[in-house]
Amino acid sequence: MAIGPRLDLRQSQQLVMTPQLRQAIKLLQSSNMEVSAFVEEELERNPLLERDERPIAGPDAGRSTDPLPATSEPADAASAAASDALPSENAAPLDAEWDNVYDNGLPPIGRGGRSDFEDDLSGIEAMEAPERSLRDHLAEQIRLNFTLAQERLIAGNLLALVDQAGRLHVRAQVIADALGCEEALVERVRLAMARFDPVGMFCHDLAECLAVQLQDRNRYDPAMAALLANLELLAKRDLKGLQQICGVDAEDMAEMVAELRRLDPKPGASFDAPPAPTLVPDVLMRRGPNDDWIVELNLETLPRVLVNRGFFASANVSARGKDDKNWIAERFQTASWLVKSLEQRANTILKVAAEIVRRQDGFFRHGIGHLRPLILRDVADEVSLHESTVSRVTSNKAIATPRGTFELKYFFTTAISGTRGGEAHSAEAVRYRIKAMVDAESPDDILSDDTIVARLREEGVDIARRTVAKYRDALRIPSSVQRKREKAASA
Repeated sequence: MAIGPRLDLRQSQQLVMTPQLRQAIKLLQSSNMEVSAFVEEELERNPLLERDERPIAGPDAGRSTDPLPATSEPADAASAAASDALPSENAAPLDAEWDNVYDNGLPPIGRGGRSDFEDDLSGIEAMEAPERSLRDHLAEQIRLNFTLAQERLIAGNLLALVDQAGRLHVRAQVIADALGCEEALVERVRLAMARFDPVGMFCHDLAECLAVQLQDRNRYDPAMAALLANLELLAKRDLKGLQQICGVDAEDMAEMVAELRRLDPKPGASFDAPPAPTLVPDVLMRRGPNDDWIVELNLETLPRVLVNRGFFASANVSARGKDDKNWIAERFQTASWLVKSLEQRANTILKVAAEIVRRQDGFFRHGIGHLRPLILRDVADEVSLHESTVSRVTSNKAIATPRGTFELKYFFTTAISGTRGGEAHSAEAVRYRIKAMVDAESPDDILSDDTIVARLREEGVDIARRTVAKYRDALRIPSSVQRKREKAASA
């Protein structure tokens, strides 16, 4: 057989991930807020795109936005005060006085008002003092409490070494060696700064942090000192052992533990903590007139854009060269693709959300105890989509329901088989049932894991003991021995 080069022709098929397809997949798994940010960037880049500012047709379209009904008589302040709603801007009482309107510092013309006849009160927000950080707050207290340059130098180093929670992990001896001063001076400055606001900063461990806060409240006594020296027993809920060490009875021990819970273990963490982000729903759900569910997209956060075909036609005619026409055609193709992708994304989200609502109807009507087990394959088979597509649709998206706002991923839970071939149960519903059993137990009848397993099997849930222990740990429920010890001590 001769060995030599030859030329073969073969045919094959493969899926090529074009940039448009990658972008469509990214838009599908992004929330409405992220998609809106992307659309804003495209509006700046593409002149053929324009924002769709047409009014949204909805169930409230055509209703009057004026809360006060129109009457033949002129409105006055008395009728406005008796009403349940505020009057609109154009329906202000005729006898209203505007003497106290903020004039933004401009000289008034006559009585009240502004010289430029504007009612804008935005200058009030500008007068608000900017929020200070924790380090700025502590630095100001350093300048007020220490007058010597050496003490301020040590305090500045301590401020640079403290972490966000308020802990100081470097000992005084190390700082004294680095600054070339006495250890006692560093320790004295550190103890003084521990009384700064917030109290408990610059401490080496949790026990010292809590002790400083108790001293500031004049609640630090030998019993409290013994309790802080044995925090590991408190973590194990060994209240009887702590009673013997501290020399107090069960009632005093309960009060001491309650006092510790009112303290802040990380005084620096809450100072600069940003506000919790608001979960903006992408899908809205409400009850319909026939006791069914109506699912719709949140049009307030859903970006809406259009392709300006008139501008495209005029620009294409006035284009001088081939490069200009190619650029305009490319922009038109990109704009058309974006509009089509947004429409397809909205339809896919609505289709998947409607199927989730249909399958979890018992949860919305009766509560978490009726949450059904659900996996991606169940929804994918029903709506004729791939599992990966359903996974992308349910990522980073939330739905507003009569029971609150939930992420779409919340409704997908594993299944726990039922006894004697019965209906499967959702793992989230089983966890809720375990917590309800523990909350309802009496101090004389503490439920062990085996007892919980037996009761769940009586209710038709086939569950193992290790699964109950795993769910109990996830819910931060102590063991039966610890619960019995804690409730006996509190009783």
